[in-house]
Amino acid sequence: MHIVGVVVFVLLVLSVPIGIALSAAAAAFILGDPLLSTEVIFRQFFNFINRYSLMAIPLFIFAGFLMERTGLVGQLFKFSDSLVGWMPGGFGVATVMACVMFGAISGSSVAMAAAMSVIAIPEMRKRGYPDWFAGGLVATAGGIAMLIPPSIILVLYGIVTETSIVRLFFAGVVPGLLLALGNALSVILIGWLIKLPRGSFDRRRVWPEFKGAAPALGMPVVILGGLYGGLFTPTEAAAAACGYALVYGLISRGRQFLGELLPTAYRSLNLTAVIVFLVGSVGVFQFLLANMYWPQRIAAAVTNMGLTPLGFIFAYMGILLILGMFVDGVAMVLLTVPVVFPIAMALKIDPVHLAIIITLNVETGVVTPPVGLNLFAVSGPSGIPLTQVVKGTIPFFLGDLTVLVLVILFPTLATWLPNLLVVDVFK
Repeated sequence: MHIVGVVVFVLLVLSVPIGIALSAAAAAFILGDPLLSTEVIFRQFFNFINRYSLMAIPLFIFAGFLMERTGLVGQLFKFSDSLVGWMPGGFGVATVMACVMFGAISGSSVAMAAAMSVIAIPEMRKRGYPDWFAGGLVATAGGIAMLIPPSIILVLYGIVTETSIVRLFFAGVVPGLLLALGNALSVILIGWLIKLPRGSFDRRRVWPEFKGAAPALGMPVVILGGLYGGLFTPTEAAAAACGYALVYGLISRGRQFLGELLPTAYRSLNLTAVIVFLVGSVGVFQFLLANMYWPQRIAAAVTNMGLTPLGFIFAYMGILLILGMFVDGVAMVLLTVPVVFPIAMALKIDPVHLAIIITLNVETGVVTPPVGLNLFAVSGPSGIPLTQVVKGTIPFFLGDLTVLVLVILFPTLATWLPNLLVVDVFK
């Protein structure tokens, strides 16, 4: 038991990728156990990634990148601005709205932050928005993609814990909208305090901008409508999303879109390869945990401590907030959930509720230095210094923490919608 923990800790301190660290720790234990063969590593790795539901991840990634190539992100932004640009800090509120709508297309927080930094930040600069505010807003609002379905983090959680992915998708809707509302209220308050410019409402502009954004708004209707109607499994919904994006891209951009397919597929494969390797490494690590009875021992220890479910959740969330400073969200989920999930079940914590509060923690982790990926995704394309982006995230970060606490204290915020809409047919 000790050799595994020591190997993982040392390799993580040395900045070894988390997948390699987990595999190396498993290999170190297996090589030292005369009853286990090294073939176990490869067998468990490929058994764990040989899952139908895992196909949803590369398909959703590909669909999101395809829709980004069509230019519809800019159309979503213009439509949002036509609705709320008249408010104090209205252009910032439009950025939040666009992030919510694009989040229903792409489950990647970093991709959304990078796209919005190219589209929204130049426009905010033209209107006199300070760089710290524009950078911090885009970096934080990008995290909404982790909760608004489809969400890669929720798919991974569902695979690791065998929780219904359909239920997880619907569970992310209300907390995701609460995050967006919190960000929008922060924008309005800051806009009023520092007297940010506001536009005027022109109802004649709304309909043309809506028509331009309608193809993008159609994709979440296809995904969620198919899931709610029982027409799709999550994997089939991801495939339908890819088909939708391909058809629209070919119709709207023709040969130019065809020329961008290979580079887009290459980007998708790069990200997919990283995630699949991590998932396979977790499969090996889970086998090791089961072989050493870690989950049972830890669950018994926690039970003997008399820790309440709420106390356990707050302790775990504190660990995740610290961990989020050093590793990305996928690694946070895959490193901690295999150990923590059996304990949560022993304490009778709803697995859907647990998924959402974990995802909210991961969302805050993308803007916590030194490894907050959204900070770099915004700073690089926009040219805003990293320190200014970090400064701008502070008021929004506090709002996100407030939403996290509310969801912890009121589980129905996460469980009400899936309990209302979803019959557990698909995983």
